[in-house]
Amino acid sequence: MSRRCELTGKGPMTGNNVSHAKNRTRRRFLPNLNDVTLQSETLGRGVKLKISAAALRTVDHRGGLDAFLVKAKDDELSVGALKVKKEIAKATAAAEA
Repeated sequence: MSRRCELTGKGPMTGNNVSHAKNRTRRRFLPNLNDVTLQSETLGRGVKLKISAAALRTVDHRGGLDAFLVKAKDDELSVGALKVKKEIAKATAAAEA
């Protein structure tokens, strides 16, 4: 299972543990991922995603999942999130027509 945010693409970073004696050993900094179900107003259902805490705050700030996905770049999104974005775009186009 990938430790990567499905909305922002944020993943593990590497760095050093530094002891008092300045001994350096490699370590990984993992993102704070959470399993959440976000409600899509356009689709009228919930979408399960594994996203970082920072992405969850950004979704709330932008006004929900639909608004976030409209502004999100396709290369940052996971396959599942990209599929949801296309469903939302299709539903929005059908509602306008």
